[in-house]
Amino acid sequence: MRKVRWTLGNFVHLTRRVVRGLPMAPTDEEKDRHLLELFYMNDSHSNSKVMRDVLGQISSGSLALYEWPTSWPKRDPITRLCAFCLNYNHDHNIAVEIVEGGISKFMHDTGISKAKYHNEKYGDKGSFFQGPYDARVIESDKYLRWVIPYVMCKNTFEMHPRGYDWCKNNFDEAWEWSIHYPYSSLGVYAGIFESPIIDPNPLREIVGSPNAFYKLCRDMIDGRKVDKDILSLDIDSLSFE
Repeated sequence: MRKVRWTLGNFVHLTRRVVRGLPMAPTDEEKDRHLLELFYMNDSHSNSKVMRDVLGQISSGSLALYEWPTSWPKRDPITRLCAFCLNYNHDHNIAVEIVEGGISKFMHDTGISKAKYHNEKYGDKGSFFQGPYDARVIESDKYLRWVIPYVMCKNTFEMHPRGYDWCKNNFDEAWEWSIHYPYSSLGVYAGIFESPIIDPNPLREIVGSPNAFYKLCRDMIDGRKVDKDILSLDIDSLSFE
């Protein structure tokens, strides 16, 4: 992993991939758990026991989904999570550091939680992810306007039952399916639903209205000209296929 540094207020693109091509969340229950992790573990008091407590309270009916437990300290987010997408064997997040070390703690805590859950459920051992997560500072508005549709649109298209190539050639039909995919924040920016997991305001200032966001995504998927300063970045893992 290329070592990078960021400061408070930087947008950071975060990715991590599961070992041996294993699915990150093969069942709907695990996908839902992934979303709960993004919400409940984005907190200064988070620890490895958070999800066990949350799921226990939800299953007993004493806690609603995304309700903050009254027995916990007041919620104290450590990152401003702006976008996410859960893919088959990896995930993507765009976050802003709001507390020193917040992104590192958030990625560490959610990673440990996911690995422990997988190993306990499937009787597996060892590492769950292919090494540390990858973090890339988004250093220019041009790069940001490329990464936003990459994370939310392209990766959601890859989850379409007909595959990415079909989506690319049938954009509007694929778009209608993808904006309702619940394990991506694409629908938030398309104006379909709201999510307690993310704060969309920083990116909405960049992408504009749902119609403007649609155009931004379509331009990227259609392969509109990309500026040379973006192509020169070390973004091998983000390259189009």
